[in-house]
Amino acid sequence: MPSRSAHHLVKAPDLASYDLLAPQLSGGKDSAVMNYVFMESAQRAGVADRVTSYHSSLGALEWPAVVVDGVRYPGVSELAALQSAAFGIPADRHVEVTRTLPAPDGTRMPHSLLTEIAAYGRFPPMGSPYCRKAAKESVVSAAWTPVVTRMKRELRRPVRILKVMGLRSDEGPDRKKRPSFRNVQTNSARIVDEWLPVKDWSTEAVKDWYATAPVPYCWTYDSAPGAGDWAGTSRCSCSLCVYASRRDLLLASGRRPRLAELYAEVERVRGDSFRADWRISDLIQHARTCGAPDPGVVCADDGPDFAALQAQVRSALKLEPRKEPDLARKRGRALCGDCAVQQ
Repeated sequence: MPSRSAHHLVKAPDLASYDLLAPQLSGGKDSAVMNYVFMESAQRAGVADRVTSYHSSLGALEWPAVVVDGVRYPGVSELAALQSAAFGIPADRHVEVTRTLPAPDGTRMPHSLLTEIAAYGRFPPMGSPYCRKAAKESVVSAAWTPVVTRMKRELRRPVRILKVMGLRSDEGPDRKKRPSFRNVQTNSARIVDEWLPVKDWSTEAVKDWYATAPVPYCWTYDSAPGAGDWAGTSRCSCSLCVYASRRDLLLASGRRPRLAELYAEVERVRGDSFRADWRISDLIQHARTCGAPDPGVVCADDGPDFAALQAQVRSALKLEPRKEPDLARKRGRALCGDCAVQQ
């Protein structure tokens, strides 16, 4: 297991006081480091058997697996499972969850974040990331419900849960302000605390950790799969994240052009702008006419998962949005007056 300097030693909460220890694994670079640090603490406390890891899958919106020159590079959901197993969590205690809705036959089917955006009528605004709550946190919280019901009956008290996440201060001012430990929910059924064990790790420290890590990082962080240069996208969330940098979005639209066009279709039909300061359609046009980072690889997005996403989004667009289109933001600006694509 990789070593780390004393600078990165963290004081863990009393892990033995929790009934369920629940690391949230995104499949990104930070969640592997977080799980390493967390599992060290859990093993020292003798409570590794209380750990169940969770991955909230975004389906076709996640970075998929790719094959380049005969080498397969895993996608985000597969990486989350690898991150769980690498540090001693049994496969049956890694849970992948996704948001669902009723299907015509009475079963439940995946309900993607882009479908929710299409149905709602607006993209997530800066400063109000409803997407994180709707597609990730609330989905995992719902997955705890049957566990809480069973354990509460056995314990005859609220179930204590520790939610462990890989958020870091380097990722933005909102995350820098977030405390490394806090209570996020208390009711008669559950008490949920949140711990960010790698909050103070720098981005460079995370990259250095991967030099001897037992798990790979996602291929999208490189200029091309396998390049090992960390010159790709700076983050690994939704392939086309509203909160990503302009360079990341230009690179992502080049790597997943069909997905970018589907976002642009939602934008056109609903009248909203992907972001208040630019439209996804402008990003696509900018990449075509003014240049963008070399994608290194282009995902075909021609499989059944993408076809299902496309059909679901277009069905949502045929219905009236929950927010009237004339209330949505319409002030996106064109990019081509400023062609500094590296920004």
